[in-house]
Amino acid sequence: MSEGVVIDIAREVVWTIVETSAPLLIVSLVIGLIISIFQTVTSIQEQTLTFVPKFIAVMLIIVLAGGWMMNNVSGLFESLLSHIPDYIK
Repeated sequence: MSEGVVIDIAREVVWTIVETSAPLLIVSLVIGLIISIFQTVTSIQEQTLTFVPKFIAVMLIIVLAGGWMMNNVSGLFESLLSHIPDYIK
């Protein structure tokens, strides 16, 4: 297996990770920002206030986009498995 193939596999894996985790991270970031603004405006500095809304939002995204995320990761896995004979040459 050449260096180019390894780099291509690594690039594909990293891109799949970024693409799959992006919805969760973006929603968590937006919810955190909204709650931080709310805390600043109301002077409520409770650290646990951000946990529950973020948790609910992330779970909702997993329910809504979980199938897509699983298909994305399993598609990468199937692609890697199907190319094993090419990799060992």
